[in-house]
Amino acid sequence: MWQLYVYSFLAGVIGANGVPHFVKGISGEKFQTPFGKSSSAVVNVVWGWLNFVVAGLLLYFGNVHQHLLRAFSLVVIGALVIALVLAYTWSSTGKK
Repeated sequence: MWQLYVYSFLAGVIGANGVPHFVKGISGEKFQTPFGKSSSAVVNVVWGWLNFVVAGLLLYFGNVHQHLLRAFSLVVIGALVIALVLAYTWSSTGKK
């Protein structure tokens, strides 16, 4: 059962983290990735896509089909947590 909680939460975190990279990449813009401060659009598309794949694998191996409501709740909580962390991080770094 612990896998359900941990994997679902991490799937939300990783999946939501993939959104800005994928969007910036398909928009043709450079954006920071773990590979560099100014990664190319192609690198961002691949990084965002990889985040989505990992999130999907976490959900698959977390046996979420047995407890869909719990899994969904943890995914959206994980997505909210990373969204708030990223919003705070990016907004505070721009003000320095």
